[in-house]
Amino acid sequence: MRAAEARGNRARRDVRLWWEQAKHDLETAEHNLAGDRYDAAIFFCQQAVEKALKALTIQKKRHSAGPTHSLITLGRLCGVPKKYSTFLRTLTSEYFLSRYPDAAGEVPYTLYDGTEARQYLGASKELLQWVARQLPRSSAG
Repeated sequence: MRAAEARGNRARRDVRLWWEQAKHDLETAEHNLAGDRYDAAIFFCQQAVEKALKALTIQKKRHSAGPTHSLITLGRLCGVPKKYSTFLRTLTSEYFLSRYPDAAGEVPYTLYDGTEARQYLGASKELLQWVARQLPRSSAG
């Protein structure tokens, strides 16, 4: 197998792996929301979006974006529509705020409510639907 073909197969596999985990994380966010674990729901929304954008980055660029958690950076790499910019900027900080008291200034789970978690979940679902439309059928399935 030629090197370029091997890289292409590896990229397809990586896209599938990141995408599958993104979908699972979104389901985990839904389960946490249903259980009134709003901080965890929001954290898993962030994770779902990050992993979906990493899958799309690999699909488009044929290489990983590296160890970034910046949804803004990933969105730029993927060409995410501008209408998602504010959402990506806000959700990026939830990677830390939803988990660490020293980042949040409070116990994180006390800072969130169901309304906020439902909003994050709805926007995350919308963004993952957009990503799914960008991925080949074999990956987005």
